Amino acid sequence: MSAAFWFMIAVTSTAFFTFISFIIWFEGRRKEREAHYRDEMARKIADAGESGPILEFVQANARADAMQVRLKARVGGLITFAVGVGLMIFLQQLVPTAAVYLVGLIPVFIGVVLLILSEFMMKPAD
Repeated sequence: MSAAFWFMIAVTSTAFFTFISFIIWFEGRRKEREAHYRDEMARKIADAGESGPILEFVQANARADAMQVRLKARVGGLITFAVGVGLMIFLQQLVPTAAVYLVGLIPVFIGVVLLILSEFMMKPAD
């Protein structure tokens, strides 16, 4: 292997991990900004003097957060399920004589569990 290859690997990996760190940093800033705006709105509602609207606001935020978690679990389950099916098809075509494709059942079952969890265990309590 030439020095140029290793240089390319070093530059590519440095750029990749720098990009990932920026994504994590921006996501943290976004969550921080959302929390600030949410607290600001709650403070304005509380300054109005009544306790009813603030309670409704907090409950609406809790419901929205729960629905967000449920949606993320459902999407994660679908993606994991699809990756498992794709892995099974790929391994079946790669090694048709052996049952190596059954390894793809691991992500398929994880995806099924995530889908069941999001559908039945995370139902909103209305």
